[in-house]
Formats: sequence, C-alpha cells, structure tokens
Amino acid sequence: MTPDASDLLRWYDTHRRTLPWRSLPGHRPDPYAVWLSEIMLQQTTVKAVIAYYERFLTHYPTVQDLAAAPQEDVLHLWAGLGYYARARNLHACAKRVAELGHFPNTVEDLLKLPGIGAYTARAIASIAFGVPVVPVDGNVERVTSRLFAIEDPLPASRPLLARQAALLNQPKAAQKRPSDFAQALFDLGATICTPRNPSCLTCPWRPACQGHAKGIASTLPRKAPKQARPTRYGVHFILQDETGHRLMRKRPEKGLLGGMDEFPGTEWQSTPWTEKEALAAAPFLGPWTACGEVTHVFTHFTLRLMIYTATLPSGHNAGIDPSFGTFRSTERAALPGVMKKCLALAVADLETR
Repeated sequence: MTPDASDLLRWYDTHRRTLPWRSLPGHRPDPYAVWLSEIMLQQTTVKAVIAYYERFLTHYPTVQDLAAAPQEDVLHLWAGLGYYARARNLHACAKRVAELGHFPNTVEDLLKLPGIGAYTARAIASIAFGVPVVPVDGNVERVTSRLFAIEDPLPASRPLLARQAALLNQPKAAQKRPSDFAQALFDLGATICTPRNPSCLTCPWRPACQGHAKGIASTLPRKAPKQARPTRYGVHFILQDETGHRLMRKRPEKGLLGGMDEFPGTEWQSTPWTEKEALAAAPFLGPWTACGEVTHVFTHFTLRLMIYTATLPSGHNAGIDPSFGTFRSTERAALPGVMKKCLALAVADLETR
C-alpha cells in the first residue's frame, strides 16, 4: 500500500509545529530564514538552534546585513553552537548571495554556494521555492525506513532510503504543496515517528506502514555498530593580566574549530601529557596552578584537557611570545564550547582560592 500524501498533509494542517523560521499558512516562505535555519540545524537540535537563530536575525535582519558583517563578529555570535565551519561557510555564502542579489531557486544553483550540500539544497529549494523534491534528513530516513520496512543498516542503506523517499512526493497532492509536504515529513519524524516509542496509533500513515504491520517499526532504522571513539589529551593555559584580560589566540582557519579563539596550549595527542611536558609549553615560566580537567566530546573523538591558570605579574606582558596570542576580554571572544568549559573551570578555581 502506497502512503497517501493527502493524509499526511491533512495531518500537517492541524499539527504543524510553530517554529520561528516557518512562514504562516498562506504566506510565502522567506529564503533567508529557511537558509539560515537549515545551516544551523545541521547536526544540531531544533531546541538548541532557536535562540541562536533569533539572535542572528536580531543582529542581521537580511542576508545583506550578514554579508557586510566582519567574520569575527559572526563567529562570536555563533560560538557555542558547534561545527564552526558552518559559521565560516554561512558568512561566505551570505557574501555570494549578496553579490548575486538573490537566493538561487534551483537545487543545481544552490549547490554552487558555500556550505550547501545535497540535503540543504533540496530543503531550501522545496521549502522556500516550492521545488517538488524530498530533502532527506534523519527524520525522513527514519520515516522512510519504517514505511517500507527497510532493514538494511545505516549508513550503507542511505542510497536506498533516498530513492524510496523520492517516491513519497510523486502523488499530485504532494506535487501541489511541495513546501508543506517537505515540512510535513520533518514534523512526522520529529513528533510521531520518533526514534524511541513512536506514536504509531496517531500516525496518519499507519495503514500504509510496513514496519508497523510487521511489528518492527520501533527497531528501524537499523544501524551498523559504531567504532569506539578514541580519546585525545591536551593542556591549555589560562593566563590573566592585571586588567582582567586573558591571553588568547586564533585557531587556523582550516580544520577543527577553525577561525575560533582559544587559550594557548599543547597539541591534542593520543597519550596524556606529563606535568613536565605540559609546563614546557606554557606561555611563561609561572608559577602555574593546575585547576582540573575538562572533558569534551567531539563527533569523532573525546578530548580531555588539563587546565593550568596563572596571573601575570605587572609589567610582564612584553615578555610573552606573540605566537601565544594577545591579552583580550573574553566577553567579545569567539570561544567554542570546549574553551568556554576551560574558562568556567578556571574562574571557579580562582573564586575558591
């Protein structure tokens, strides 16, 4: 039995989520709002994104405003949302769109913009411009795997899931409302066809769901066993001067946390640093106080950082090698989440002395 697009759209008209980037029924979607939200939602939950999205719109109401902003301001506003290459690509994309004078309205042209891959191009094209394509995110993968009882494990099953998902919008009802249909799929996966304990009894597609009929819906999609996440170790130094400013430097533009601010420290390696090795990498001789360890989980590894703190004696600023950075206020720094953890630990340690 083929899922009926009309059933899903009727359900969506009643149960659609209210999200700040969504247009009201009968209103044309704003491509800038759709694009900004989709970039932020990559690898990030809706709950975490909402505050950042609203903050960005307050600072940059239009794509032209975002394009004109200094990159360091964009990174500062993004700090804490993670996956910082997105922020750099967001800024580069805004500049390109400002040059063009408009957002491209086809999947092919959207793919030419920085930071936009296959899923994001399809999401923008369908939601903002009504192109009848199905953007396949985790929600849509889950819905599709259950509808068609696809038991092949992820990630190997992704091409098959994409092909099956493309069939869902073939009915005329979906073709007439491609923007709503794409968002209806998202909402079905987010609120009904959830990863755990799906609400099958209230699902508009329950009669057509092969996974439900077989009694295996809650076990889908299957996933291949994950490899153990390795651990890396590092040391960072939080050095404060007499004005309360702290020593910080900018990470290289390319790579993990690219372009973000950090406190100077060692490389991140596969074995722990000894105290002697760590202090040999310090910005100045000290004395340094070990105030504890910070643990941060990245996608592909777990990071454990030992944090040392010190207060620079008056008049010693000139003795710090420029490679360690400059003394600045942390309030305007583009500190990623892991560095904010380091700072919080250091501040708490100083307050207890």
